[in-house]
Amino acid sequence: MNRTAPADLVLTGARIHTVDPALPEAEALAVRAGRIVWIGAAAEAADWTGPDTRILDAGGRLVLPGFVDAHNHVRLGSDDACVQLAGARSLDAIHERIRTWHAAHPDAGWIEAEAFDYSAIPDGRMPTAADLDPATGDTPALVLSYDVHTAWLNTAALRRLGVDRDHTELPFGRAVTDPATGEPTGFVKDFAVKGLSRDGHRALRELGLPWASTDRQYGRLAKSLDDAIGYGITTVVEPQNSLDDLALYERARHEGRLRSRIVAALFHPRGTTEEDLDAFETAADAYADDRLRVGPLKLYIDDVVEPRTAALLEPYAGCSHHRGDTFYPPEEFAELLTRLDARGFQCFVHATGDRGIRTVLDAVERARAVNGPRDARHQVVHVECLDPADTPRFAALGVVACMQPRHAAPDIAGPGQDWAENVGPDRWHKAWPLRSLHAAGAVLALSSDWNVAEMDPMVGIHAAVTRRPPGGGEAWTAGETIDVATAVEGYTMGSAYANFLEHERGSLTVGKLADFVVLSRDVLRIAPEEIPGTVAEAVVVGGEVVVDRRAKA
Repeated sequence: MNRTAPADLVLTGARIHTVDPALPEAEALAVRAGRIVWIGAAAEAADWTGPDTRILDAGGRLVLPGFVDAHNHVRLGSDDACVQLAGARSLDAIHERIRTWHAAHPDAGWIEAEAFDYSAIPDGRMPTAADLDPATGDTPALVLSYDVHTAWLNTAALRRLGVDRDHTELPFGRAVTDPATGEPTGFVKDFAVKGLSRDGHRALRELGLPWASTDRQYGRLAKSLDDAIGYGITTVVEPQNSLDDLALYERARHEGRLRSRIVAALFHPRGTTEEDLDAFETAADAYADDRLRVGPLKLYIDDVVEPRTAALLEPYAGCSHHRGDTFYPPEEFAELLTRLDARGFQCFVHATGDRGIRTVLDAVERARAVNGPRDARHQVVHVECLDPADTPRFAALGVVACMQPRHAAPDIAGPGQDWAENVGPDRWHKAWPLRSLHAAGAVLALSSDWNVAEMDPMVGIHAAVTRRPPGGGEAWTAGETIDVATAVEGYTMGSAYANFLEHERGSLTVGKLADFVVLSRDVLRIAPEEIPGTVAEAVVVGGEVVVDRRAKA
């Protein structure tokens, strides 16, 4: 034994799954000054215990490294002031929820709603202002899709926001127009690219949209941070921020709400200048501690499958020509990524369609040819529809697959849902190929994509293992499931590695930060259908017990 003083905290009575192949299992560990100083057999724990040592008895429970959620929009979050449309599967159901909310808030200047499901609109079409007007009347209304990639406006909101046939390129998106009349329909694409950008958010705030106010933003962030730590997510990767947003994290830290560690990626929309990149580098230098780190860049190459804005290699089902578009021509994107790579930036690139993904992989290949290979760990984020020919390229190019298993469950993407219907059965084998990527040696960084899907890692792990909804049901594309241990690794060491954190987090190893979670069930041993509902009984960050539900059990 080589210690100079007793530990600050000793965890005992545990079944520790370390995610460290050098010592896969243990029964106890000791923490000093926020880091693990010893891990091993229960019989040796007393050697690390002194009169002031806190003892955390796991009661025989499974202990895992703290979860690292590699793609979690805690700043965007969910907003209690909005009409909640999750689960409203028809236009009538949407109308009913909006009318109920409006009756309770008759003086509201805006009706704001979130999480509408594309599949709720009849006949597989996209929504229009005329669909929304019966429930909203003359009060302007903005409804965000569940993936926040599109917005839906009523007629009053079109007027309030100045959207007409001559003004369809908006600071917060691109208004879709009726091909027969040229008039805006009320449906707005590219909201994630423009509306969530620095300029777009400022424009919405100046236009008086309450959802875009600083206080509402902070409220969403604070609530999401509370949820994250409650689920045992000890590191959150927030994938899309502007420099304006960093003050929100500072406020959360000052107010004690930043209990999870944060990695904040900065959004790089089209038009980002070299001066902007200089400012990003300055911010990365300023925010570089183990609680709040800034640095990666977020880019988009395509959009999403449901409104047919993802870029596919072949036309969408039922279409003769439409394949979706990339936001950049492939040559321009390759040049852009090569320049960013040369400056040392790590890039998170949103890509859902098989052509979008291939465009990103081609760009990384170009960057490596021009700049020379380096440990860049660029990420393809989502990887929803991957052509098998591109599967081995992830490992070969050192590209991380940042994926959200919950998205692949049949109640979100399966038969009868817009995702599956738009790509068609002949391409279902390309859907979220977790097993194929893992077998090909790719690093899987698993995540929730909250608030697009549930934040709870137990829901994500269950989906990765079963390709079923949390409540059960038929599996979809079950050939791409992974086992529980692989899913846990994706939510811990895989995501830590993806963000250059593997020497500090991701496993329970001597010298690393003491971030871990005590679970109510042994997810490595129970039946997969029992994984949802497993809770974090205790959560420790840097040796500090920040969540403890054991006394309430």
